Amino acid sequence: MDRLWSPWRIGYVAKPKKKGCVFCRMLKEKKDQENHIFLRSKYCFGVLNSFPYNNGHLMIIPYRHVAQWDQITDMEIVDINNMVKMSLRLCYKILKPHGYNMGVNIGEFGGAGIAGHLHLHIVPRWKGDSNFMPAIAGTKVIPQSLNELWKKLTLRIKTDEKIL
Repeated sequence: MDRLWSPWRIGYVAKPKKKGCVFCRMLKEKKDQENHIFLRSKYCFGVLNSFPYNNGHLMIIPYRHVAQWDQITDMEIVDINNMVKMSLRLCYKILKPHGYNMGVNIGEFGGAGIAGHLHLHIVPRWKGDSNFMPAIAGTKVIPQSLNELWKKLTLRIKTDEKIL
């Protein structure tokens, strides 16, 4: 059996599982840097995915704990859309991807890892980002830490008025 040494995962593996919604807990904690929340708006917030599919994997999440797309209000939809646009501008400027995958997994059987709280995924993609590691080794390499990316995103938000 092949092994990939990843000691940073012990924090996730050994951490006792908390009850309740992880997204709602993040909002109550008000620890944006620790939770990698890079932007808040009136009805939603942007956060780095702690278990990314690719470097720069972001999620846009409504504040309200709702599970279905038809449960969000028109004002929330507009705010989520604006947050998506800001997030894409941020990614283009900082990460310079060649494209994106975007989507919402609704419900457990729709693929949602956190089925009770709706969230939209934004996954930056680059030419050649599906290399031999996932194909041969079944392993995805993420080249940037969440803390480093969080610092770059929030600094860009503070210094670039065109982003917002």
